[in-house]
Amino acid sequence: MQFDDSQTVNVMQNVILENRKKLTLTGIKDVLSFDDEIIVLESELGLLNIKGRDLKVNKISVETGDVIIEGTIRMFEYSDKDIAPKQSLVSRIFK
Repeated sequence: MQFDDSQTVNVMQNVILENRKKLTLTGIKDVLSFDDEIIVLESELGLLNIKGRDLKVNKISVETGDVIIEGTIRMFEYSDKDIAPKQSLVSRIFK
């Protein structure tokens, strides 16, 4: 995935990973899904997927966009936020 800086001129986001046990994020818009192994967040810079073990969302502030996640963080990655949702089988058949 190639990142285009021209789209993020006025966007601020911080990602702080401490000893692979605590992840502090700013610029988060929404928590789309979570369980103890994967958390999907919508951020100012795209979707953010966090994978690990025993993951817990310890703090979330809708007003400030701050999120703190604790557990064993194994991976986190961004993906484009304008990815089209998958179409249902019925909608593909009747195109």
